Amino acid sequence: MDQVNDTKTALVTGANKGIGFAIAQGLGMIGFTIAVGARDDTRREDAVDRLGATGITAFGVSLDVTSDESAGAAAEAVERRAGRLDVLVNNAGIAGRADNGRQDPTTLDLDVLRTVLDTNVLGVVRVTNAMLPLLSRADAPRIVNVSSTMGSLALGAGGPLMAAYAPSKSLLNSMTAQYARRLADTPVIVNACCPGFVATDFTGFDAPRTPEQGAAIAIRLATLPDDGPRGGFFDDGGTVPW
Repeated sequence: MDQVNDTKTALVTGANKGIGFAIAQGLGMIGFTIAVGARDDTRREDAVDRLGATGITAFGVSLDVTSDESAGAAAEAVERRAGRLDVLVNNAGIAGRADNGRQDPTTLDLDVLRTVLDTNVLGVVRVTNAMLPLLSRADAPRIVNVSSTMGSLALGAGGPLMAAYAPSKSLLNSMTAQYARRLADTPVIVNACCPGFVATDFTGFDAPRTPEQGAAIAIRLATLPDDGPRGGFFDDGGTVPW
């Protein structure tokens, strides 16, 4: 192993920009070594450099969440560098192609739905399962899945019609609950969060919240005490019905 020490390590997927970068930066500022998970080599290394420029220890991890092989290789890379994983933030996500700003269920291209689910749901399962052996070596392992209130059935799945994206977040919330049940008798605490409507390229930068504001709830869940909640869905205001 290249480096094994007592510093906690957090892997953030899709950490090269937007909310993911803000989560990585926030965790780095409180002492975590950051594994920047991203597909694009140039953007990934740029994010590592930007974090390093602020005094944060970071390293890049090549990670395509839609690939079993990539997820496995990413776990090997984290193991070589850190020996274990303390926090996994499943942030990587896509909205999928939209026509005139929406995804109409009556005309939805099934390939769009498959693509969105492969990243937003299967990608989370793929990466989580690859990283669980490393998380099991940590004293206080935490998994945070970045979801959206657009996937909330209880809230009426508000916003524009997004018949691929919104259901993917509903399923992600349900998968979060399943992981929490399975890991209930272990130290691994799993929760989901909604960062809110954040100004990123995802929203065309037309939103009221900053990436740092959006990242706050993920950082909070990533640093929960051992008696913290499990299997919940949270935003800045607390528990979100879903």
